[in-house]
This record gives sequence, C-alpha cells and structure tokens, in this order.
Amino acid sequence: MKRNGPTFQSVEHQVENKGKRRRKSREGYHNLDRISALPDDILVYLVSHLPLKEAVATSVLSRRWHNVGLSTTTLRFHVVDFSICDNFRRYWRFQTKEFIEQENWKYINWVDHVLQQHKGKHVKEFRVSFSLDGRFSSSINRWIQFAMENSVERLELDLYPEAFLRFGYEDYKLHKLLGLCIPNLGSCGGNIGFKSLKVLQIRHVGVTGEFLEHFLSSCPLLERLSVSYSKDLVNLRVISPSIALKYLVIRNCDNLESIEIRDVNIVSFSYRGFRSTNLVISNVPLLSEVTFLKNAWPKDFIRDIFTHCCLSNIENLKLHIHGAAYNEKSALPLLANLKHLELYVVANYRRALHHLNSFLKASPYLLTLVLKLDKYEGRPLYSCLEVGEIEKAPDCPHNHLKVVEILGYRAHTSGVEHVMYLLKNVLALEKIVVDPVRGWGYPRGLDRPDTEVDEEVKARDHAEQYLKPKIPATVEFVCM
Repeated sequence: MKRNGPTFQSVEHQVENKGKRRRKSREGYHNLDRISALPDDILVYLVSHLPLKEAVATSVLSRRWHNVGLSTTTLRFHVVDFSICDNFRRYWRFQTKEFIEQENWKYINWVDHVLQQHKGKHVKEFRVSFSLDGRFSSSINRWIQFAMENSVERLELDLYPEAFLRFGYEDYKLHKLLGLCIPNLGSCGGNIGFKSLKVLQIRHVGVTGEFLEHFLSSCPLLERLSVSYSKDLVNLRVISPSIALKYLVIRNCDNLESIEIRDVNIVSFSYRGFRSTNLVISNVPLLSEVTFLKNAWPKDFIRDIFTHCCLSNIENLKLHIHGAAYNEKSALPLLANLKHLELYVVANYRRALHHLNSFLKASPYLLTLVLKLDKYEGRPLYSCLEVGEIEKAPDCPHNHLKVVEILGYRAHTSGVEHVMYLLKNVLALEKIVVDPVRGWGYPRGLDRPDTEVDEEVKARDHAEQYLKPKIPATVEFVCM
C-alpha cells in the first residue's frame, strides 16, 4: 500500500539539513563576531573596498556596524559603466524625455540619501557617473561641497548628457560654482577647500582655461588632471613651476585652440582631439610619456610638433600621424631616450615607409615599436595623402629594437611591405606580433561588424601562410 506521508528517510534528511543550516548560521555569526572585534579604522578600510550599496548595507548588522558602514571613505555613485558604448545605448535607447527625467531624479535622490547618512570625516574617492546636465547644478554643487568638506582626495565627475542632447540642454559648469573662490580656492569657505585633492577627472563638465590655471595653483597636492568633452575650454596654460601636477589628459574638447605647457614638472601628457590645436611644450625636463591622438592634423604637423614641443627626454611616445605628409627636408630631432613608440599610420600612403625610416633614425635606442595600420578609404580628411603602391625607403639598420607589434594587419600589399621593411632593418629583433583587430576603431563594448571580422579572419590566414615562412628562426612569431 502506497503511503502519501513523508518517509523516515526524508524526515531524517530534513533534520540533517536543518542542523547544517544552524551550524552554518552559527559559523557565520562567529566569523562576523571575529571581524567585529577588529579596530574601527580597519573595519572602515575593509568596508571602503566594497561596492557602495553593499558598504551601506553593512550598517544594518549592528549599532557598531551602523557607524562603520556609513563611514566608508569610497563613494562611487555609478549605476552602469557608461564608458562602455553599448551600455549607454542600451540604457537610454528609445527612452522618452519623461523617463530620462525620472531616472535622473532617482539617481539624485540616491546620492542625497547616502550623503545625508554618511558619518565619516574623510573621503578618499568621490565619483559621480550619470547622465546629468546643467539643470541639475544645485544638486551637483551640493555634492561637490560635501566632497570639499570631507577633504576628498580623488574627485570624478563623469557626466554623460548625451541622453539630453536632442533637448538642447547645456553641460554643468564647474567654474561657475568654484569661480567665486578663486584665487583662494584651496581655502575657500574657511576650512573648506581642495587642499587634499590629488586626482580630478571631469567629463562633460564646463571649465575655462583661466579657471584650470588658478585651480592647479590652488591645489597643492593635485597630481592628476583629466578633462574630457569640455566645450568651454578654449586656451589652456600650465606654466607654474610651483604646481604639483604630474599627469595631464585632455580629450575631445571641441573648442580648444591652444595648449601651452612650460616650466612644470609634468611627467605624462596625453592629448586627443578632432581640431587643429596649437601645442607648445618647453622646459619640461621630467616629461617622459607623450600621446598625441588626432584625426585632423595638418599635413606638416610632424614638423610643427617637434619644432614647438621639446620632447628630447621622452621614453614613451604615441603618435597619430594620419594625414601627415612626409617631408624629406624636415628631419626629426634625436630622441635618444625613446624606448617605446606607437604610430597610427595610413598603411597605403605611398611614402609610409619613409615615415617609418625617419622615426627609426631618430630613436636609435628604441626597444618596442607598435604600428597601428589603417587603410585609406578616400576620406576627405586625408585628401593631402597620395595612396597607392608603396615607395621603397632607404635602409635604416637598427641595433636595439627587439619587439615589433603590427596591429590592424590586413592581407594587402601595404601591410606586407611594412613587415618586410622591419624584418630587413631591425637587426636585434626577437619577437614580432601580428594582430588583425583594429580595436581603436570601435569603442569599448561596441561589437565589430561582420565584414570587419571576416577581414580579420582573412588577415590571420594570410599572416600564417605568407608571413610566417619569411620570419627568421631566431625571431618569435605570434599571430593573435
């Protein structure tokens, strides 16, 4: 006869499971008690390494944990990583103005709630990352005031107003808030200021050159500054020998006309933009890393850049030479300290190998060379360049270069010519890497089209079948 009730074995199994859960629960409380026995400063340190929502959630564990959880020194207010292209599109795609407004106020209320509960007196990192514009200035001002009062060390304002571009709203203006404190920004408002600030990163935030010049001189510990997509930045001067700045990044500031860096102890400078910007760099003895990425340089910009920018001490150079014509009358200066060189080039520019030859001559102690190959497709941007069959360039034996990376390789004659020229002239070559992927052409998170992937497959097959047999046995060949 079949029984409907639980068997002895099933009851025994349930009792055993309950016992295990009790033991795990006791072990969990025991571990929590052991952690709770640690000093407050260590607990705050541990909680500060948790995601913000989890850090705040620990405040419900006990009265002591209430103070610890709400004293976290790391306040990162980000819902999703909008720097990943597809994330931004998926989050805001096809959304109405009303929906976006609602999401903004949810975000603002969340930040306000956390800051009202916060019990700490010091904030190491404060990050705002959301699609906010100038209409929310009062809230953003309040958050910055909080950061100043808590001696913030790292401040990031990553605002992404792209969701509102179609509605014609302006970016948030940082200089309007802090401009009233200049020139005593470091101590504006009594004891309030940015005396502890070491890192400032802003994106889609309005700042002027005058504001940044005073800001740098008023923040005695500020070593890292990054400004992206600031429409109000027209002229930037970084010229005071007393400032602490070591790392400067300027990206895609559409109205920027000039940058002057002089008499400072900066060690790294990175510029990326889309317009012709006058650059002057002088008396920067510690400058060792420079990046110039630009799609619209004038054809003589290589000559201009080395004429107006003193780069004799640099060790790492990344240069976008799309659109730059080779000028045989203008030799590059000696770059005796250069160890790492990255060149973004038009692979089928007729005099591309002459460019390569001139850089090899100028950097006799180069150790690593990265070539990022694009192919000219008739874009007006590079109309000054003659494309077609690659001209032969004079030999340039190099005795120190050991590693060569060819990125964006294609099964075209132009790519092959670059590889063969290097194999002939780089006498100490130890490794050559061929990678068909042109990752720089696709923002992080954005899928490459099928046609691009097909080209990559063909390029890998070509590299394996045609290039690999030509590589000397003493050289390691890697096809990504």
